[in-house]
Amino acid sequence: MGGTLAVKRITLTTWIFIALVLGILIGALFPDFAKTLAPISNIFLRLIRSIVGPLLFGTLVYGIASAGELKTMGRIALKAVTYFEVATTLALVIGLLIANLMRPGAGVALNAAAGAGPGVPALAKPVSLSQVLEHAVSANIFESLAQDDVLQMVVFFFLFGAACSAIGDKAKPVVDFAGSVAEVMFRYTKYVMYTAPLGVGAAIAVTIGSKGLGVLFGLGKLVGTLYLAQALFVLLVLGSALTIARVPVGRFFHAARQPFLLAFSTASSEAALPLALENMERMGIPKHIVGFVLPTGYSFNLDGSTLYLSLASLFIAQAAGVNMPLGTQITMMLTLMLTSKGVAAVPRASLVILAGTLGTFNLPLEGITLILGVDALMDMCRTSVNLLGNCVATAVVARWEGVALEGGATRTDDIELVA
Repeated sequence: MGGTLAVKRITLTTWIFIALVLGILIGALFPDFAKTLAPISNIFLRLIRSIVGPLLFGTLVYGIASAGELKTMGRIALKAVTYFEVATTLALVIGLLIANLMRPGAGVALNAAAGAGPGVPALAKPVSLSQVLEHAVSANIFESLAQDDVLQMVVFFFLFGAACSAIGDKAKPVVDFAGSVAEVMFRYTKYVMYTAPLGVGAAIAVTIGSKGLGVLFGLGKLVGTLYLAQALFVLLVLGSALTIARVPVGRFFHAARQPFLLAFSTASSEAALPLALENMERMGIPKHIVGFVLPTGYSFNLDGSTLYLSLASLFIAQAAGVNMPLGTQITMMLTLMLTSKGVAAVPRASLVILAGTLGTFNLPLEGITLILGVDALMDMCRTSVNLLGNCVATAVVARWEGVALEGGATRTDDIELVA
């Protein structure tokens, strides 16, 4: 040994787990102090949001221009949309099945004739699929960047990259610049990730400090049923997709675990997107596939949210004592299949779509008040499954495109921090 001491290194994932536990303890034991930690969480999320626009520009423009043919991107888009539809449909089916089997709303007192009540927040009307498609086209890309509108950025940068590809050598300086921006933003992301344990610990401490430990136990059957349904979806649907596409599960898990944990602990898809983009690329998936499939899935492949919507709708029906025959449930599933595509395009996201669904099927809006008490805990679950589902979609589409993900040539290592 020569008298030297080995410096033990702890991975970022481990530090995030430690911060998560400490955040829960601080929120439970020192709730007043925990509430003052909100600026730390907000600063971390602001740092993350600063990454999204430049990183999408770099990965999408460089990746699409390097792909060569617009026909290639059209094929990738078709495969991605096909996968999105199958996955979200299965998520809705699992949500309905588990809600019927577990009946989490049975025994919960809810007056079916009651109105929304003062506790229900003012919610915007859910948007239609045609409105989502219209919204996808940016009138001002700088406004889209300022508002972190991922869908508008994806559409604009996709067309911009296609234009660079069509021009050829004349666009080479722009394409090289985009590639450099992507590399710089990946390094920038690594620096920001060093602050993740602080941001994660503060976020969970604020949640527990504000709502109390009761948020972990109130309406426990509903929360437990949601987590069970999401776990089944991950194992049965996402696991099967990885197996059928012959994606190396070990390497995929290594690449997805940090983004998944970030999405869960912050309940923010934006917080996990930059790291997910980087890790999927490091896994060996080409830039043009990662840059297109992963961000597009944030609007069209929200598996966790769609499963939650079907489960929550039936929970409220059961709590209100409303008997929904199978035919009505299937109709509701088809409705959610369309309206859930706009989850990312409206404020208060899933609650907006849920309110629209309740109104369509004459279910009491008072049910939203009932759910709001534990929505923070459920949001963590559905957000992390959304992220994981989009990572799986990216890997599956890559395999459909003939990309070999075997071997250890690419790095997906955890960031290591000195203990």
